[in-house]
Amino acid sequence: MAKMTKMQQLNALAEKTGLSKKDVGAVLDELATMAYSEVKKTGEFVVPGFGKLVKAHRKARMGRNPATGEAIQIKAKTVVKFRLAKAAKDAVL
Repeated sequence: MAKMTKMQQLNALAEKTGLSKKDVGAVLDELATMAYSEVKKTGEFVVPGFGKLVKAHRKARMGRNPATGEAIQIKAKTVVKFRLAKAAKDAVL
């Protein structure tokens, strides 16, 4: 089963909402921009009924170079994770 392309998503949303594809694209682009800035500023961005983006800190740890098997030190870093909402899990699973 093929994944929906961005254009297919825009077409489907435009059809269901009555908005133009250009307007739907602008809304999705603005939502993404807003999510990035909010996660950077507050560490969290919630999309009700869908889930939330959360900034998380990973500790430094030991890892392995897969090519040589040599142990290497992996530095601590901050990552962004997506936590799916319970309602979304229940609807899909």
